[in-house]
Amino acid sequence: MKYKRILLKLSGEALMGDQQFGIDPKRIANYAREIKNIAEKGVQIAVVIGGGNFFRGIQVVESGIDRAQGDYMGMLSTVINSMALQSALEGMDVDTRLLSAIKMEEICEPFIRRRAIRHLEKGRVIILGAGTGNPYFTTDTAASLRAIEIEADIILKGTRVDGIYSADPEKDKNAVRYNKISFSEVYEKGLNVMDLTAFTLCNENKLPVIVFDMNKPGNLRKVIAGEEVGTLVEF
Repeated sequence: MKYKRILLKLSGEALMGDQQFGIDPKRIANYAREIKNIAEKGVQIAVVIGGGNFFRGIQVVESGIDRAQGDYMGMLSTVINSMALQSALEGMDVDTRLLSAIKMEEICEPFIRRRAIRHLEKGRVIILGAGTGNPYFTTDTAASLRAIEIEADIILKGTRVDGIYSADPEKDKNAVRYNKISFSEVYEKGLNVMDLTAFTLCNENKLPVIVFDMNKPGNLRKVIAGEEVGTLVEF
C-alpha cells in the first residue's frame, strides 16, 4: 500500500444516499465495507464526517439562531453520523474508537492526540467527531487539523464526483478533470476543493489531498494502492 496512515473525509450529505434527510443504511454499510477492506491490509485509518445530512450551522443564521449556537448544533450532527459509522464498522468486526472534540463520556472518548495515535498504532479505526470543538470552523478544517495532528500521510476527500474539475461538471459539460494539480494552481484558478482555512492548513504543512468518488466500489482501495483515481493536489 502506498499510504500507511490516512485521514478519510466524508460529507454528511453523502450518507443520505437517495434520501432527502438522515442516513441511508445501505450507503453507510457500503462505506464501512470499503473502510474494512483497507483496514485489513494494515492501513491506519482516521475518519472525519460532516453533519450536513442533519444540520448545517451556517444555514441557520437567517432563522435567528446565533451562528456559534448553530455551529455547535452542527457538531452534534457529526457525532450522530460518527456513531452510525462506528456501529456499521463494529457490525463487520472492525475495531473502532470514537473520539470527540466535545466531551461526551457516555458515548465517546475525548480527542487526545497521543491517545488517537496509539489507537491507530494498535490497528483501530478512529472516527473523529464534533469538528474542532469550536464554532466558525468547518469539518474540512477539522479534517485538515486532525490529519496534521496524527501525522497522516494524506487526506482522502471522498465525494460524489470523481475528482477536481475546471468547472462544476454537473452544470458545464465542457468541464475538464485534473489528474494532478498543485496547491498554487488551485488558488490561481479559484477551484473549490475545501474551504480556504482547511486548504491553507494542508498547503502550509505539506499535506497532499486526493479528491475521489467514494461511491464507486473499490475506489478507496485503489487510491490507497497508489492507482490514479480522482485528483491529487500536490506541491
